[in-house]
Amino acid sequence: MKRSLFLLLLAAHFAFAQRVPTFEEVISLRNINGATISPDGKAVAYTVQTTDWNDNRYDTEIWLWREGSKPFQLTNNARGTSTAPRFSPDGKWISFLSDRGSRNQVFVMRADGGEARAVTREEEGVSFYEWHPDGRQLVFVKPEKEDKSKKDREKRYGAFEADDREYSFSHLWKTDVNPEMADPTELPCYETVDSLKTKAGCIEWPKAQRITEGKFTVTSFSVSRDGKHIAFGHQPNPLINSFIKSDISVVNLADLKVTPIVTNASSDVLEDWSPDSKEILFTSSGSDTTSNFYSNAKLFAVDVNTKAVRQLAKNLDENLRGFTWTRSGIYASLWNKTKRPLYKIDPVSGNHSVFLSSPDQVYGFSFSGDGSTVAFVGRNGDQLNEVFISTGGNTKQITGMTGQVAGWKVAQSEVVSWKSKDGATIEGVLHKPANYDPSKKYPLMVVIHGGPTGIDTPTPVPGYVYPLLQWLDKGCLVLRPNYRGSAGYGEAFRSLNVKNLGVGDMWDVMSGVEYLDKKGMIDKTKMGCMGWSQGGYISAFLTTNTDAFKAVSVGAGISNWMTYYVNTDIHPFTRQYLKATPWSDESIYKKTSPITNINKAKTPTLIQHGEFDRRVPIANAYELLQGLRDKNVPAELIVYKGFGHGINKPKERLAATWHNWQWFNKYMWSEEVEIPLINKK
Repeated sequence: MKRSLFLLLLAAHFAFAQRVPTFEEVISLRNINGATISPDGKAVAYTVQTTDWNDNRYDTEIWLWREGSKPFQLTNNARGTSTAPRFSPDGKWISFLSDRGSRNQVFVMRADGGEARAVTREEEGVSFYEWHPDGRQLVFVKPEKEDKSKKDREKRYGAFEADDREYSFSHLWKTDVNPEMADPTELPCYETVDSLKTKAGCIEWPKAQRITEGKFTVTSFSVSRDGKHIAFGHQPNPLINSFIKSDISVVNLADLKVTPIVTNASSDVLEDWSPDSKEILFTSSGSDTTSNFYSNAKLFAVDVNTKAVRQLAKNLDENLRGFTWTRSGIYASLWNKTKRPLYKIDPVSGNHSVFLSSPDQVYGFSFSGDGSTVAFVGRNGDQLNEVFISTGGNTKQITGMTGQVAGWKVAQSEVVSWKSKDGATIEGVLHKPANYDPSKKYPLMVVIHGGPTGIDTPTPVPGYVYPLLQWLDKGCLVLRPNYRGSAGYGEAFRSLNVKNLGVGDMWDVMSGVEYLDKKGMIDKTKMGCMGWSQGGYISAFLTTNTDAFKAVSVGAGISNWMTYYVNTDIHPFTRQYLKATPWSDESIYKKTSPITNINKAKTPTLIQHGEFDRRVPIANAYELLQGLRDKNVPAELIVYKGFGHGINKPKERLAATWHNWQWFNKYMWSEEVEIPLINKK
C-alpha cells in the first residue's frame, strides 16, 4: 500500500513538474545532423546546430566523441559555421569546411586536439571535398571565377541577365596537403640582393591543380579506393532543372583523361566505388524524363572497364538514393512507412535485407575502414536526433540531445490509418496532449507536410512555424497525414496524385478527419488546417473547396498552377504531375488549382510567404489574397523580407509562429493575441 501511494505521488510530482516551453525554447533546440566515424571506429565527429539570437542565424559546429569519453565541442567559429567533418585516412587528423573570414575553405586539426588551420586558399571557396586515400592530397570542387566581361558590361550597360544563360561551372581540383607544414604567414620571406630578385627561405602554400574542365558542372565525386581514378557526376550547367540530364564519368589521375561511364537519357547519380575499385555504384531514372519526380530511381553497378551494368535491389520499392559500398556490403537508409531502417544489399546477389531497425529512424551513417562499425544519426518516436554507434549488432547511443526536453509537455505520438475516398490506405501521425482523456472530444489541428514526397513521423516536438506543443496544451489533437504522394509507401502510392493533385490530397485529409470523428475523438466545430510548400498548396485547396475548418494557414502555397508554372524554377515538376502544360490541357490546371473555386471560399485564411521565393513565387500568395478579399473572406498576407521558400532564421521563424498563434486563436477561440514586444529600458 505504501509503495502504491509513493508511486502515485511520484507520478503526480512529475506531471506537475512538466511545463509548456516557450516559442523561443522550441526554436532554440539544438539539433544533430550528420555523423562521421574514424577509420578505426573509435571516434565519431558530428555536427550540432544551435541558435544565435543576437546575430539572427543558425550556427553549426563540430563535436567529437571518443571511445571511453563524453562528447565535446571541437570547433567554435564565432561568426560562421563549421561543417563536413572528415577523418584523414590514417585517422590522425580531422578536416572540415569553415568560412572564417572568407569563403569556405578546408581546415584541418589533430584528432586529439589542437588549433585548426586552413589547408586551402581558394578565392572562389570550396564547395565540397574528400581526402585522397594516400592521405597526402585533398580533392575538391569549386566554382570557376566570375567572368570579367560581365563586370565590364555592367559598367557600361548596367545590370541585366539573360534568363537561364548566365552561370558559373564548377570543376574538380586537387591539392597537396601536409597538416604539419609550417604556416607560411608565420615565417619571414626575404628577397635576395642579386639582380634576379628571387626569394629565399620562403614556405609557399601548395598550389591547387585543376582536374576537369569543359562546359559542364561537377555535382558529386568519389575517389576510387586504389587512388587512381575519380568518378564524378556532372550535368550541362548548374541550373536546377539540369539534374535530369546528369551523367557519370571517370577521370584517370595519371593523365587526367576523362571517360564517360553512364550516359542515360535521364538522371544518373553517382553513389560509390566498389572496395576493389572495379565497379561504380549508381542510381538512375534510365530513360524516364517524364515521371522521375515521383517514380523510383533504380540501383546499378557498372564495370569501369567493360561497361557491363547489373541491377541490384530489384525488389526494394522505394526511391533509391544515398548508398555506401563497404567490404561488408552495400548500405542505405530508406523510408518504410514511418520507419527508416538501414538496409543492406548483397553486392553479388543484389538481394536486400534490413541491417538495422532500431532506433525507428536511421539517417546519415558512416562506416569504419573495415566496415565492422557504423555510426549514424537516428531517433525513436519519443526522441530528438541522437548519434548512435553499432558493432556486431550491439548499438549504443552516445549523445543525449533528448535531455533538452526533459520536463516539457511534449507531444504523445501514435501512427493511425484510415481509408480514403477511393479506397487508398492513408497513414498519419496523431499527437495527443499529455493529459489526454478518451471520453472527451477535442479541437483538431491538421498539419500537412511539404514535398509532396515528404513524410511525417512520430516526434516529441513537431513544429516548424506552427506552435503545436502550445496547441496540444490548449487542449487540441494534432493530425499530420501522410497523404498520397508521400515517401515511404512505394512508387504506386507516390503516383496516386498524378493528374489528381489537390483533389486526391483533399480526400486523404478529409477522410482522416472523418476517421477521427467516427471514433468520437474530435469536435468538428473547432478545426484548423495549415501547411508549408506542398502542404501550403493543399491548405489553399481546402480553403477554397470546403468550409469544414474554422481557420486555415497557407505557407508558401500554390494557388494557381498556371501562375506557378510560368514563374517557378522547377517547371518539369508541374509537367510531370499534371502531365500537361497550361497550353496543352487547361482543364487539368483548373481542376487542381485552389483559385478555380475561389467563389466557394468562406474560411478565414492566413497566407505566409517569403519575399524572394523562387520555388513557389509570391505571385501565388497575392492571387489567393486578392481572390479571398474580393469574396469578403477574412484574409491576411505576411511577407517575410529577404527569404526564399523557407524561413531559415530564428527571429522570423519566431514571428511566423506568433502569426499562426494569433490567427488560429482568433478564429477558433475568439481570443485576441498581441505579439509581445521588447520592453524599452
